[in-house]
Amino acid sequence: MGNAELRSIHVHPVKALRGFSPREALVEPWGLAGDRRWVLIDDGGKVVTQREHPRLALAAAELLPGGGIRLSAPGREPLTVPVPAPDATVAMEIFGTKVDAVPALDAAHSWCGDYLGLGVRLVHMDDPSRRRPVDPEYALPGETVSFADGYPLLLTSEASLDALNSLVAQGDHAAEGPLPMNRFRPNVVVSGTEAWAEDDWSEVTIGEVAFRVAKKCGRCVVTTTDQHTAERGREPLRTLARHRRIGGKLVFGQNLVPRSTGTIRVGDPVRVRAWTAFRFSRRRSSAAEVRDGNPPCGPGR
Repeated sequence: MGNAELRSIHVHPVKALRGFSPREALVEPWGLAGDRRWVLIDDGGKVVTQREHPRLALAAAELLPGGGIRLSAPGREPLTVPVPAPDATVAMEIFGTKVDAVPALDAAHSWCGDYLGLGVRLVHMDDPSRRRPVDPEYALPGETVSFADGYPLLLTSEASLDALNSLVAQGDHAAEGPLPMNRFRPNVVVSGTEAWAEDDWSEVTIGEVAFRVAKKCGRCVVTTTDQHTAERGREPLRTLARHRRIGGKLVFGQNLVPRSTGTIRVGDPVRVRAWTAFRFSRRRSSAAEVRDGNPPCGPGR
């Protein structure tokens, strides 16, 4: 871990849309500044993502000063959407949690609806400090999150992706590999570690910002979606099911919750401050064991 560093940063202003990769980002208690503060909902108020509509991968959101966004998509004229005044909210549901959100201007609803070909609304989270708590099963009191799946940040490592791609190459759908990191839509990507080393992390710092490692990230069908074509395949879920099924979930990456705030920058050192107790109760699997189909196991779901 002595040479581990932050290789890249990724911010997705609108959940499920393409984001951007800045050289630095401000870490707020609920995630990276501007990350997933906007989301689409359907007529019933439920969140709309690439799970149901892979074509969202082809649309992009650029973060503007002040928190507004600029939407773009194939065949559509770009649209600038300002942050709406929090005069009124609408009730929405994201993965079983009820949240109040502020609707964007009607033009944004029309733009997004016309692109997808269905009735949707674009909404904004005005106050992440109180709108949505982190999953209470893995949260500490007062922790909140934006419209991310469940936790403020997602961390992945280049070494683990390399190991996963080696396994994909040995499987039934080798032609689908190697897979790029954008399939996993992380916030921070780390280099200079061993494969699957992050499985054992409990506390880390990136630069001067501290994070608690909440739980391993269970992966869904979005990872099978080519983020440049919106086409779906079978990988990496087929390979994760064979080699990375932990606690009933197919896992890749770790969910983080900030313990402090500040700015992180590409090239910042990544240091592990604490490991899970489970790390010391078993023999670590070697890289060869991972290649042979016996990846390290750990707690989580």
